[in-house]
Amino acid sequence: MRLLHTMLRVGNLDRSLKFYCDILGMKLLRQKDYPGGEFTLAFVGYGDESDHSVIELTYNWGVEHYEIGTGYGHIALGVDDIYQTCEQIRAAGGKITREPGPMKHGSTVIAFVEDPDSYKIELIQLGTQGSNSDKETPVTASTASS
Repeated sequence: MRLLHTMLRVGNLDRSLKFYCDILGMKLLRQKDYPGGEFTLAFVGYGDESDHSVIELTYNWGVEHYEIGTGYGHIALGVDDIYQTCEQIRAAGGKITREPGPMKHGSTVIAFVEDPDSYKIELIQLGTQGSNSDKETPVTASTASS
């Protein structure tokens, strides 16, 4: 099995595409209108869907707002320089909701940004996740079934 995509419902597809493509640097991989169902799907990501997980942005025609609820957490993106990335996002008009720095109970360096529909996106400084103070037990096929 392989993770293919995560779907987010968006209230304004053009605004969301501007955020994910222009601010976060993803590419619009494909987009299609479904007139019979009155919705549009747009797939964005950092690489081809054949070997990368992507985000599916779903715009239901005429629906401008969704309640995110208490179950949704965030999407995480690994970045090489979290401080520079946050400055670039801020300069492009993106909303930083947590400035970069170590997580509260560990040493992984993180920041959070928010998309136009208030979905949270965690930025993680590559190379800082999984340090000794942050170690989690990896799940393998043998430990998952025990």
